[in-house]
Amino acid sequence: MSDVVTVDPLEAGREAYARRSWRDAYALLKEADDAGRLDGADLEALAKSAWWIGRSAESVSAFERSYAAFVEAGDRAQAAFIALTLRREYLVKLAKSVAQAWLRRAEQLLDGELESVAHGYLAIAHGELAFGRGELDHALSHFDRAVAIASELDDRDLQTWAAMRRAYALATSGRLDESWTLMEDAAAAAVGGELGAHTTGAVFCNVMAACRDSADYRRGSEWAEVSKRWCERQDIAGFPGICRVHRAEFMRLTGAWEEAEAEVRRATEELFDFAPAVAGAAFHELGEVRLRMGDLDAADEAFGQAQELGDDGQPGRALVLLARGRADAAAASIRNALDEVEWDKLARARLHPAQADIAKARGDAGTAQAAAAELEEVAKEFGTAAIRAAAAHAAGVAALIREERGEAAHRFREARKHWRELDAPYEGALETVALAEALAGAGDPEAAKQELQTARSTFARLGARPDLARVDTLLVSLERPPAAREVRTFMFTDIVGSTALLEAIGDEAWHDLLHWHDQALRRCIADSGGEEVDHTGDGFFATFPDARAAVVCATAIQRKLAEHRRDQGFAPRVRIGLHAAEATRVRGNYEGGGVHLAARIGALADGGEVLASLDTIEGIDGLAVGEEREVSLKGIGKPVRVASIDWRQSS
Repeated sequence: MSDVVTVDPLEAGREAYARRSWRDAYALLKEADDAGRLDGADLEALAKSAWWIGRSAESVSAFERSYAAFVEAGDRAQAAFIALTLRREYLVKLAKSVAQAWLRRAEQLLDGELESVAHGYLAIAHGELAFGRGELDHALSHFDRAVAIASELDDRDLQTWAAMRRAYALATSGRLDESWTLMEDAAAAAVGGELGAHTTGAVFCNVMAACRDSADYRRGSEWAEVSKRWCERQDIAGFPGICRVHRAEFMRLTGAWEEAEAEVRRATEELFDFAPAVAGAAFHELGEVRLRMGDLDAADEAFGQAQELGDDGQPGRALVLLARGRADAAAASIRNALDEVEWDKLARARLHPAQADIAKARGDAGTAQAAAAELEEVAKEFGTAAIRAAAAHAAGVAALIREERGEAAHRFREARKHWRELDAPYEGALETVALAEALAGAGDPEAAKQELQTARSTFARLGARPDLARVDTLLVSLERPPAAREVRTFMFTDIVGSTALLEAIGDEAWHDLLHWHDQALRRCIADSGGEEVDHTGDGFFATFPDARAAVVCATAIQRKLAEHRRDQGFAPRVRIGLHAAEATRVRGNYEGGGVHLAARIGALADGGEVLASLDTIEGIDGLAVGEEREVSLKGIGKPVRVASIDWRQSS
């Protein structure tokens, strides 16, 4: 008689599944499946086991077979439940059309059926769709229906999912206290082991996501540790990557950048096939870490990968453009991102601080003030320290652009206090630098130097190389004589239609023409007593001691271009803008609102046109001008009167 005990893989697999031994359950149920022994419930167990160990494709396949088995068995409610599960899986795989098809299938199966748990999850699905459209009241009505069904059927998992979704909608509508009551009740149930495995994991991720969305980073860090301990106790593969993304964000905030990068790199590997939609968020976070460390190319690459996976990569993508000196492109990028989340106050609050910083680079006080005003309203409604810090920062930037340096210093100190409450050293150091700029502008260089030295120490410790270099530059500048205020006439030139001309004449001829253009404009600037400040490739920024000298130069440039066009058959079409104003001379450059106004006037001109502010050219003898007009310029609060100079007729 044999002593060998034969193990039934199906029964053993069911037992392993019940005790959440996912790898054993998967192996045993797979063996039973190969023998054709699994029914709908067993296939569902196989699908969930495969999901927990990171075999996403096998999980989806098993769920689809489970669905078919339940349909064949006439169990429409359970088939609908599986259909809704497949909807969720296809959503995270960015297959929205397939997900929508599974939703419709669930609707059809539940039509006319007695109310079941599946009806509750169907209500949640409809609520999520309404939430995504910004229809918060509509979403809440669906979530309330799911809560009612869960209560009627006494299903704790459904009740928790409905509560989490209600919490999101409530938070977005400004009812943050109500939202956190629901979230923390769900979290307590998860910690207490009262929920299913998937619901428990989802609770931890949702709580951290809610902390991130509402900028409640202190609370988020606490839950990150709880989720980490839970994940480490589970025999799972793909799911931890979802939590790693949130943990990495909280690590980044506290200055643990190397640890954050390692965590999020691991998350990208775990999630790329398992949950591409969440992998997008992981690449986004990787870009944020790299941006702070000064690796712009690597940051841009990570943000690009995030965008490919459905995450907009903002505000990081816009800040990379700003760091590369492309302020106008950065402004357009952040504006487009804000347009995408017009109804979502918390999402907009994450974008506005970057918008204010970009506005500062462009001297755009109006945009900075608008961002500050919206952030102030959000801060009143939500009140977290990070949002209050963001509001104070944007208000400080707007005041700095308006040259209200005392107010700017006050707001930057306020922002720094809030960041320090959160133990966010990098953000606090950024506010310290901004404070130093305000103090220096207010005539207190010694106080500014002390603040910069404090910030420098933090940047050096964190490894924030670009910020460290910037602080060193500011410290050197404070050792020099104070910047001088001068009244100058500013001229901006730019070639219009350069791409078309390049295609028409070819690379070699274009190179020769561009060289001639540069030499000709430099000669005109020098002959008129002007000074070349900057050369950007297709254009020049120059200044002149008075408006007449600038007009003489601008007309000479257009005439020289017309002559070349007449003699050679082609020449670039150049637009020119002129404006006289007081500005600050700093290290060979000029700063101030007048400089930005001159640039905007230049951008408004057509090819072959010289456009000037009316105040600049009034009183110049022998000047022929076109019709005066009032224009609104991007980033300039008040309309400006301008006129086109007829350089052919002017003497």
